[in-house]
Amino acid sequence: MSNVVLRNLSITLGGNAVIRGLDLEIHAGEFLVLLGPSGCGKSTLLHSIAGLNEISGGSIAIGGRDMTGVAPSERGIGMVFQSYALYPTMTVEKNMSFGARIAGLPKAQIAARVARVAAMLQLDQLLERKPGQLSGGQRQRVAIGRALVREAAVLLFDEPLSNLDAKLRAELRRELKLLHLRLGATMIYVTHDQVEAMTLATRIVVMRDGQVQQVGSPADVYERPANLFVAGFLGAPAINVVHGEVGDDAVFRAGALQVTLRQALPGRAVLGVRPEHIRIDAAGALAGTVALVEPMGNHQVVWIDCAGQQLSCIVQERRQFVPGEALAFDIDGARVSLFDPDSGKALSYAVEQLQRA
Repeated sequence: MSNVVLRNLSITLGGNAVIRGLDLEIHAGEFLVLLGPSGCGKSTLLHSIAGLNEISGGSIAIGGRDMTGVAPSERGIGMVFQSYALYPTMTVEKNMSFGARIAGLPKAQIAARVARVAAMLQLDQLLERKPGQLSGGQRQRVAIGRALVREAAVLLFDEPLSNLDAKLRAELRRELKLLHLRLGATMIYVTHDQVEAMTLATRIVVMRDGQVQQVGSPADVYERPANLFVAGFLGAPAINVVHGEVGDDAVFRAGALQVTLRQALPGRAVLGVRPEHIRIDAAGALAGTVALVEPMGNHQVVWIDCAGQQLSCIVQERRQFVPGEALAFDIDGARVSLFDPDSGKALSYAVEQLQRA
């Protein structure tokens, strides 16, 4: 396993600056996920680490060695693409061993690696088949296996599950997680799917317009978003956003909606509260009516109208809700996030700095 260090990285494609002055360190052995909407630069960044895109500034180091101008084949990386990229006329065994054969490894060593990886990925009974005889999930396993047979120091994944149906995505997601636990390899994974990011990552890098918005563990990024973009991008249903003002008494007010906060600076603010942190309770201090109910199987999403403010709430109990029904609810003031209405940045950091002063 190797670490990857990006320093002041800039990437320009077709005259457009896609990445500007990016700094990032991927620790050896971690599963780092680059998460963001389409066009944010995450795949471009991954391809540049692989050496498939030229960079216009900065440096890329892998395992302590400067790889900025090194050819892709010499970087010690293995890459898995969204489109599988298998050779249709080759068997599974030949596809998996292709990179090792090109590298000139001894036949016995290649055979041993293929056998070990095939068993790990449950492909050992399919080695003589060709890609056209495989399912989508099996083809993606072969693509992953090809990268593993190379025994690369760093494994790169470019949205490898996006072409699969929901059931297969869930299965392969679990297999990738188990694979990382067994191998301990450094893995860098690109996705726009927040479920993949939350379930797979050791750390998540949230990107927007070529810039890193936040880096942290899945729990940290979800519970303590650095700005409104991160808060809104993670979570389903999305975080509830309410514009209002915090008084000297540390109470957030937006019309009839009032939330007592643990700590806050007075002034205009945007309150963000996750649907699971709103609790419907007959003894609740807030009043509203049921606007909509969305059954989700093991839970339901209840939309509450509070004086014209629409709030989503996750309810685990089997209770029946009727649109127009009056109800009482509470918001956990210790679990909300506050953001600056102009910059969108989290205000929690300003509060912490004030306390340290």
